Amino acid sequence: MMVDKNLSYFKRVAEVFVSFLLLGFTSFGGPAAHLGYFNQTFIKRKQWASETQYAQWVALSQIVPGPGSSQVGFALGYHRAGLLGAVAAFIAFTLPSFVVMVLLARFGNHWQGNVFFDGSVHALKLLAVVVVADACISMWRSFCQSKIMAGLALFSAAFIILSPSGFASLTVLLIAVFFGMLARPSIVPTASESLPKVRFAWCFFVIAVVGFVVSFFLDSGLSGLFANFYRAGALVFGGGHVVLPMLSAFVLTPESYVDPTLAVIGESNLLLGYAAAQAVPGPMFTMASFLGASVTPKSDNIWLWAGVATLAVFLSGLLLMLSAQAAWQRLSHYVLFRSAVASLNAAVVGILLAALYYPIGTSSLLGWMDVTITGFGLAWLIYRRPSIFSLIIVFIIVGLIRSL
Repeated sequence: MMVDKNLSYFKRVAEVFVSFLLLGFTSFGGPAAHLGYFNQTFIKRKQWASETQYAQWVALSQIVPGPGSSQVGFALGYHRAGLLGAVAAFIAFTLPSFVVMVLLARFGNHWQGNVFFDGSVHALKLLAVVVVADACISMWRSFCQSKIMAGLALFSAAFIILSPSGFASLTVLLIAVFFGMLARPSIVPTASESLPKVRFAWCFFVIAVVGFVVSFFLDSGLSGLFANFYRAGALVFGGGHVVLPMLSAFVLTPESYVDPTLAVIGESNLLLGYAAAQAVPGPMFTMASFLGASVTPKSDNIWLWAGVATLAVFLSGLLLMLSAQAAWQRLSHYVLFRSAVASLNAAVVGILLAALYYPIGTSSLLGWMDVTITGFGLAWLIYRRPSIFSLIIVFIIVGLIRSL
């Protein structure tokens, strides 16, 4: 009986790994697009969790510093197969972009300028528009049924679009919390779906905090690289688009390291990594992989340095996600908290709407042909519900045809 139970558990871990690995190869479009892919794959198709639970994870990822979409994937993996499932989800989703970014740092810009490559990447950006739009529609139906919640979602979207601050998403969520607490008689849900319990949550929190403190005492070589990238991941609100300039500042500032053997990264190479982080599938935090590989001393292993930088930038955010989920769970039976969650869910819809406009829509929809292709793709997804793999194949074919 125990053997059967263990086999069943490891089968779920393997299922998590394979599912996230496929998305790691195909999830173009940045953090908001990833949330759309997760919603389509794990909530609608596989039904690993409910729409309500998913919205709570998304809200948590916006409140907790770190890589937003990877934190949601980490939580999904934990929900499906415990801590091993969470680790499997992180490794699988990150691995493809990690490898691509290290190879790019090693071999330069040989892939750029190829019309078929550029055409395929642009088509996958259009697919990201389709997937995020579908997620917005689905979550709007679930969390914006009243005029109050619909208004809050639209306000959140407008605030983020019009605000130049990198903390706009966090500000919107705080506003939603206060609004929910004030308006609770009219918006509090009759029932609140609980998130799964997290074991050792306080241990995760302590490890994250201790790691942050210790990072200030590490200042050279590989340990200095870990310290700088760990602090960047621990202090970033707003996901990948915010962490890129922070990481760039570390490697462009000689004072960041006292070890003179480190390689120096030029601005042109940095811009290549910056563009690649937004073009490759998977999490944008793998900009750290590119930078870690780029500053590797000639005598050291490039994969080791890239791996340390990547682990460092993700680690605190993933640990804090699980510890925050435990605190969230303990508060969920209070009426005041449930009303705040209802407002947070509406604000999350607004955050996705804002991301659909910028940066996803503005960087992908470059003409009426793009709008037409996206419209047909969205209609196909809404009415026929094809698999993500089918969507990817069709959009790549369309991109290749346009390249001709």
